Amino acid sequence: MKNSHLSAREWGERIVLALLFAAIGLLIMTVFSPWRPLLGRVNDYLGRIGLIILLLIAALMVRRSRRYKDHAQVLFGLFIMVIAVSLDWIFGIYLIDYLDVNGNTPAGYALLKLNESAVIVCVIVLFTKITGGSLGSIYIQKGNLKRGLVIGLIAFVIAAAGSIPMSTRLFEGRDLDLARMIPWMPWLLIFVLANATLEELLFRGLFLRKLEPFYGKFISNCLIAFVFTVLHGAASYTSDRYMFLAVLFPLALAWGYVMQKTDGLWGSILFHAGMDIPLMLGIFSNLS
Repeated sequence: MKNSHLSAREWGERIVLALLFAAIGLLIMTVFSPWRPLLGRVNDYLGRIGLIILLLIAALMVRRSRRYKDHAQVLFGLFIMVIAVSLDWIFGIYLIDYLDVNGNTPAGYALLKLNESAVIVCVIVLFTKITGGSLGSIYIQKGNLKRGLVIGLIAFVIAAAGSIPMSTRLFEGRDLDLARMIPWMPWLLIFVLANATLEELLFRGLFLRKLEPFYGKFISNCLIAFVFTVLHGAASYTSDRYMFLAVLFPLALAWGYVMQKTDGLWGSILFHAGMDIPLMLGIFSNLS
């Protein structure tokens, strides 16, 4: 059914779904953040467990409804997201508290991010299969691999070439030169590729296809880009928050567009990884 032919009731349902998606997504990634959760540890765990149970029950009930069964996939996506970020938080605590990983070094940053990516990717793949989805439903498929790699590599190279001035302007990069940066390179590449993989899968991969039946490709991409950008509103690693957000929103749209056009994750992962280079150069250059 084309959107122009929707009834007032159907438009209302789509608006409610968009608000619900944005509200629960922001709740998961702020209150139950895998980086800086807002509640004390006991309340945090209880809240995560409660939200997981509520989303699972809601998704199962909605899936049984003839009228609303298509909405179940969005609820399952949010259910998978909260499990993924919760296990990421638990394993992150384990690495820092029990294995005594120092996250204040390039190697520590890379190790923590690689762990985070592995946890989130595994959870999303496993629970997508459990809830009846395919890997293709979250863009883990070949797609137009050649086009994806070409777009991704070109964007990666351009971002890398301009990384020093971008880092200086937006991320307080200091004393950046090739001699200083060379020892960081293995850790930098591990970090940006791991981070891009988890974020592209956790946001666009997990939700684009689930939202498209209701909003089409463009609005679905805009909705996810909006949530993704808002979640970065409290970023402490940028020296100009408003400029950062103004750049981030169109980038998020571009990553979603590349994923949709190439029907795979690979181009958007490389594109996203390239744009993370100046950010991480700024962080690494300011480590004590």
